[in-house]
Amino acid sequence: MEAASATATATATATATATATVATNPATHRTTYREVLSQPQFRLLFSTRVLGISAETLRITTLSVLIFRASHSPLLSALAFGVGFLPQLPGSMLLGALADRLRPRPLLTVGFLLQCAAAAVLGLVRMPTSASLGVVAAVAVLTPVFGGATSRLASDLLTGDTYVLGRSLMNMASSGAQLVALAVGGAVIAALGTGQALVVAAMLNAGCAAAIWLRLPDLPAPGSSPSSPPGAVLSASWSGAGRLMRDRTVRRLSLAQWLPCGFVAGAESLVVSYAGQRGFTVGTYGLLMACGPTGMLLGDLIVGRLLRPSVREALVVPLVALMGLPLLGLAADPSAVVCALLLLASTTGFSYAIGLQRPFLEALPAGNQGQAFGLLSSGLMTLQGLGPVLVGAVASLAGTGRAMAVAGGATVLTAGWMASWRSPSSRLLRPFQPARRGS
Repeated sequence: MEAASATATATATATATATATVATNPATHRTTYREVLSQPQFRLLFSTRVLGISAETLRITTLSVLIFRASHSPLLSALAFGVGFLPQLPGSMLLGALADRLRPRPLLTVGFLLQCAAAAVLGLVRMPTSASLGVVAAVAVLTPVFGGATSRLASDLLTGDTYVLGRSLMNMASSGAQLVALAVGGAVIAALGTGQALVVAAMLNAGCAAAIWLRLPDLPAPGSSPSSPPGAVLSASWSGAGRLMRDRTVRRLSLAQWLPCGFVAGAESLVVSYAGQRGFTVGTYGLLMACGPTGMLLGDLIVGRLLRPSVREALVVPLVALMGLPLLGLAADPSAVVCALLLLASTTGFSYAIGLQRPFLEALPAGNQGQAFGLLSSGLMTLQGLGPVLVGAVASLAGTGRAMAVAGGATVLTAGWMASWRSPSSRLLRPFQPARRGS
């Protein structure tokens, strides 16, 4: 009891200190990563997220290799990458309310244990390809519930600009963990084999589950009682998602985070085809592919760490335009070096999302924050899955360079649509102000 009381007191002191620091001048104060990570519970969420994403990336990569070896089908191998994304949207629509109805410690622990069980089953049990894909899809349906609960808890632990920078830190961790896992994954598979590599992924998830259970306080559920019958949960999830999307501010801010990412993801999916058609060397493929996560990391670091909150929000629309404009140049068949610079500049613009974090959080109703974060994440995954399909269809008709330019043009048009939210008398570089609520 005394230890728990001391932990709670230290947590409250750290949160109050960070809040007081930002409250002095929220528009100009630049929060530091040290301030964000001084919150012990957020530090726990951050570290388990890094390990969880590393485990998920290793599992996806290994499963793709395993399925290709068994089926010799590039389509099924590619499906192993996408099957974990598309089921998230229906999962959010039907089960998203659970993120606001269940206590975070048992909910997040179960989430990591399910990921652990899925990786262990895939690594230790020989199953048909369809069954393996079914296991991944089943876990993906519940992913928005766990992700929504994590994001809602982070919004409770961090306030003001510490929350905004915390989200940026989470994004940087996601990109970094994916890069490291992709780089190391091949060596792990070569050294241990696919089965043991999946067991390693399971062990990482098991470690995350243990850390959450042992170190995260058993905080109460923020919303309604979880004792409601399943039908009530489904009804609440469906009606909650509809209520969120009927709110003009939430809808606009969600689309603003979905559409540019979907368009640019579609363009990035054609990088290998574009390089092949241009006759670039094999080594150039890797360079161009690395420009995406490198640009995202660079943009998040510059915008999140070096710019004041008011400047970040003022640069939302210009950064969205930056995502699209460089892609227009790919239609002119530039050299490999110029292509790399264009892709690097484009993906740096992903940092625009940092400036939307505060307006989005403030637009959410208190009882639906967990579901809203889950819906935002699942919608983003869905658009990033559909983007390559749509842009790829354009490429089959007009060529890869022109298709990537079309994706860039669509992103620029989205930036123009976002700029139209402001009143005619407002200046473009004033702090970002979301549209007033209304149905």
